[in-house]
Amino acid sequence: MKKANVEIEKAERIEADAQPDPAAPEEPLATLEPSTLTPEQFSQLKERAAKADENWERLLRATADFENFKKRAAREKQEAIKFANESLLQKLIPVLDNFDMAMSAAQNAQADGAESLHTGINMIYQQLKSLLADAGVEEVDAMGKPFDPNLHEAVSQKETAEAAEGEVVQQLRKGYKLRDRLLRPASVIVAKHPAA
Repeated sequence: MKKANVEIEKAERIEADAQPDPAAPEEPLATLEPSTLTPEQFSQLKERAAKADENWERLLRATADFENFKKRAAREKQEAIKFANESLLQKLIPVLDNFDMAMSAAQNAQADGAESLHTGINMIYQQLKSLLADAGVEEVDAMGKPFDPNLHEAVSQKETAEAAEGEVVQQLRKGYKLRDRLLRPASVIVAKHPAA
């Protein structure tokens, strides 16, 4: 409504300006014609001012809603980052439980318990590998392949005539990829031709 009042005051000032002012300079800068606003035009002006006020309020509300949306989206993003690994960790907890049971079985193992302990640990290993594969983790198989600095980390070289130069002859530590992204390179020993 403030805008409507401002428009009304402007219209009244235009009418007042049309009247000669005794304090005004002798020659006006511009000649003002008397206002020719009819009552219908004046009511239209009031309606337009009211509509402008309404649009202004809607703009303010939309701006506030957008600011709230940005804050909520940022907060949700931070929560998603904070708890991104939650489902993976929930799947890892049973593996940890199985390791706990294996450790307790090893402490109470008898002479013939070594074979059952080995079997139990192998089952846990397979469970963990399966869980990681489901999450998109795959091993980098380096043995017998040409050295690739994008997938392998050369720890040393070994002189040998049994493999081509630059071929991986021994894998010391497995490498892993998460889908197409390398998590950890495989630590390898690379073949080189024997010195003559």
